[in-house]
Amino acid sequence: MAPAKTGKAAPAPKKEKVFHPSSRKAGQFARHALRKGKLGNLASKRGQKHNSLVDVYGFFYHAMPEEGVLTLEELHNIIREVWLTRFDDELEEERAARRKGRPKSAREVKLEDMRLREAEIYRTGMEVIDLTHAPTVEIFRRWDQKEVAFIGLLRFIRIFSTEPEVAIVSRPGTHQSI
Repeated sequence: MAPAKTGKAAPAPKKEKVFHPSSRKAGQFARHALRKGKLGNLASKRGQKHNSLVDVYGFFYHAMPEEGVLTLEELHNIIREVWLTRFDDELEEERAARRKGRPKSAREVKLEDMRLREAEIYRTGMEVIDLTHAPTVEIFRRWDQKEVAFIGLLRFIRIFSTEPEVAIVSRPGTHQSI
């Protein structure tokens, strides 16, 4: 009779090495884990910032006329009557939901702060895409509403609520047709 084949024994799972907490290797692992955590946080913050920028630029994308360009006065009206008042309904709901004598909700405080901050930015000089400049508007219409890097191609102006007839070119734009 033929000898029975003995199968190879399955390799035992390797035990994870345990390092002394004060060892050089443990310090390397700790530094590596800390760096990975920092990079992960930076990536998530960058993503949040990009999303908020896309929201802002998306607002102006939808405020843009189908054809032609806006006048400076129309741009100021859009900012004053639409942009700065976009949270007013939510703010009123929060105020109505609050009982008399109760403190403001965290959401209400956040909305009021945002509203005041944006009003102050508009008063001291708000940087917006130049929707009064035909080549910029033409390029802006081709935006896919996702890619923030595309916005660097556009021309930006700084406008002030205190001086509605003044517009200063703050970023000239990098597109060759501008």
